[in-house]
Amino acid sequence: MTGTKRATTVGTTMAGTTTDAGARRRSRAPRAVRTRIIGWVLLLVLLALGIVTFVTWRLLIAATDERIDITLEAEIEEFRRILEGDVDPRTGEPFGSVEDVLQTLITYNLARPNEKFLGYVDGRYRYQSRIEAPVLLSRDDAFTREVGAVRDPTWGRYGSGAGEVRYLAVPVSLDGDPSRGVAVVAYFADQERQAADDAARLMLVVGAVTLLLAAGGAWVVAGRVLRPVRDVAATAHGITETDLSRRIPVDGRPPDELTDLAAAVNEMLDRLEAGSAAQRRFLDDAGHELRTPITIVRGHLEVLDPADPADVRETVALVDDELDRMNRIVSDLLLLARAEQPQFVRPQPVDVAALTAEVFDKVRRLGDRNWVLETAADVDAELDTQRVTQALVALADNAVRYTVPGDRISLGSQLSGGELRFWVSDTGPGVPEEEQARVFERFARGASGARRSDGAGLGLSVVRAIAVAHGGRAVLDSVPGRGTTVSLVLPARLAPPLADDATTVEDDPAPPELDPAAGRLRSGTRGGPS
Repeated sequence: MTGTKRATTVGTTMAGTTTDAGARRRSRAPRAVRTRIIGWVLLLVLLALGIVTFVTWRLLIAATDERIDITLEAEIEEFRRILEGDVDPRTGEPFGSVEDVLQTLITYNLARPNEKFLGYVDGRYRYQSRIEAPVLLSRDDAFTREVGAVRDPTWGRYGSGAGEVRYLAVPVSLDGDPSRGVAVVAYFADQERQAADDAARLMLVVGAVTLLLAAGGAWVVAGRVLRPVRDVAATAHGITETDLSRRIPVDGRPPDELTDLAAAVNEMLDRLEAGSAAQRRFLDDAGHELRTPITIVRGHLEVLDPADPADVRETVALVDDELDRMNRIVSDLLLLARAEQPQFVRPQPVDVAALTAEVFDKVRRLGDRNWVLETAADVDAELDTQRVTQALVALADNAVRYTVPGDRISLGSQLSGGELRFWVSDTGPGVPEEEQARVFERFARGASGARRSDGAGLGLSVVRAIAVAHGGRAVLDSVPGRGTTVSLVLPARLAPPLADDATTVEDDPAPPELDPAAGRLRSGTRGGPS
């Protein structure tokens, strides 16, 4: 006993610990989500800051380099104007030597910050501008060797002690003077780019401060955004399979993802509630349709006069008719239930033209009408012969109900646009426009047409179920006063050609839904004005 109590106590303690742990995990869950949101926000902000800073810095560097190149070209153009004049501005006389030319060029051109003018004669440094520079290129022997003896105008870059130097060296010569000079315009590019570097550093500092502010703001916003999640979850937990009327409140919330989520859940609940209501209506309608013939039979049997042979014959005929109608209703309901099962259709290779002709031979005996076989698709396709036959017979039987002797009823099949189409067309009164949208619904019947006792409004529902089971659809095309065409539009799954001795249509007995004696569907009413 003691051991049992101890085990129970331990088990209870462990259960309580587990529950507490679960509660702690649930309490930590919003905070963990909040932390992940903050982490991702900061990562994205940091990434965006880095990209913006880098792109801005590169654009500033490119603008600086472009300005340097433009300045170098402008200085060389100034050199050329002086050289083309061939007159020393200081004396007004022609230049006497290459050294005089270089001295004039450097003297009459004012160097900008980080810009340097240098002159070389016969490969040796001779002149330079007086602007201060980070390093003295005039004392850099490697730079002198690189630019002091060029023969053609040369653009170049040189790595000095102060960073990159961009230069343009132009040879200078003078008739009568064998000396060869070189005029050089040099820019200390790294110093010129210092403004761009400073701007990038300032952006990083400002970005870091912005990042901290964004983290604080994101923490507050994430908390407010995630708060409605608990409300949504609480409302969703309160919805049961028997109570679908509760909805998640969305009024007063700004439009966002959570509002869309709540609206989507509410729409789903609306569909579930509508489906549940439709199921209840279906059961009510089915019960009513089955109770009606029972009531009729019971009422006539209660007033039956056994001594009157004529009354007995009439009552037996009525009872037989009502029982037949009940049998059709039950058969159709069972068929619609089986339509949702995977094995409802069993496709096999079928000669569509032969199938169309065979169905036409069957249905032309349904009534005294002007029967016409319009066309037959000369293809072999994968489809369920019995189900397609069942649907076409139902459509033909429906067409007979809404036509009179001499009216035209046509049947055909055609392959077009990757779809295989079967149709039954009649020249009857047609379906009113207000009823066309619901002709394929179960127990849907119009206010005009055949007698109400002719069917329960399941015929076109069966046809649509057969079409959908094949991956297709049923289509109604009706013009009031001119006639109706109902088509089965199926995917054209073509099969290899059948052998000559192969049968095109199964010789199996007709399915339970067919009445072999009458050659028609035992149910089969038009889903519109039935």
